[in-house]
Amino acid sequence: MSLSDEEIAAMSPAERRELTLRLVQARGLVPPSRTLERIRKWRIGLTLLCAVALIPWTVYLANTLPNHYEARHWVATWVGFDIALVVMLTATAIAGWRRLQVVFPTAFASGVLLVCDAWFDVMTSQPGADLMQAVISALLFELPLALVLIAGPLRLMRYVAIRHGMVEPGTRMWRVPIPMPELWPDRESPRR
Repeated sequence: MSLSDEEIAAMSPAERRELTLRLVQARGLVPPSRTLERIRKWRIGLTLLCAVALIPWTVYLANTLPNHYEARHWVATWVGFDIALVVMLTATAIAGWRRLQVVFPTAFASGVLLVCDAWFDVMTSQPGADLMQAVISALLFELPLALVLIAGPLRLMRYVAIRHGMVEPGTRMWRVPIPMPELWPDRESPRR
């Protein structure tokens, strides 16, 4: 059986999603649902465990850390962080230039690193000109670039999902599911 471009264009997004899923399954590219579901549950459990464990740790740190601390390896810490930021930004630029999907995690990670950089610059600055420079840098450069690097890939992922018929146009990014509907037989396409 062969479908023409016109027949495919005439399909509804739901019909295209079903066809795409069937083609992927026919090629054996999808691991068994049981395996995927087990991995998903294990990762969710691990993530929740870490989040819960961080609560008492954060309270402990808030009550025990000194207000002033002389740090060892101060230069290596900041230079190492900036090297990691340069590597991630370069990887993002290369992936974006070559139109590779790895741009999603590299851009997102670069944005998060910029938010962390802004936070630590502001929080560790001395009052006065040093603090003012950190705040200006954060507000004018680091945080706006972080917003672009985080929001851009999210919008692009949504566009790819719509373009490939995985979701309806207008679906919000936080409603775009992982494209494996066989894992959620009781769910219809996501609501807007």
